[in-house]
Amino acid sequence: MRFSELRRLLDGITQKMLTQTLRALERDGLVHRTVYPTVPPRVEYGLTDLGVEAGRLTSAIGAWSVVHAQQILTARQNFDEQAATAPEPLR
Repeated sequence: MRFSELRRLLDGITQKMLTQTLRALERDGLVHRTVYPTVPPRVEYGLTDLGVEAGRLTSAIGAWSVVHAQQILTARQNFDEQAATAPEPLR
């Protein structure tokens, strides 16, 4: 994808943040940057094999989170209720 396409897709991200993120992903080997010798230069970004694999893993974690969201929220609520009713330590 081209930079402008990514920016439109990721509504709300600043140009600076997207640039920094793409550079970090490229450095980590998750994204490949291709520069075409045109005027003005055309730049496209794509996932590497490593990036595709990481995407599969994060998608799996996201799917797991959706399935277990209610359990997580219930656990948080129980924890917060126990913390709120815990006795004060002696001084």
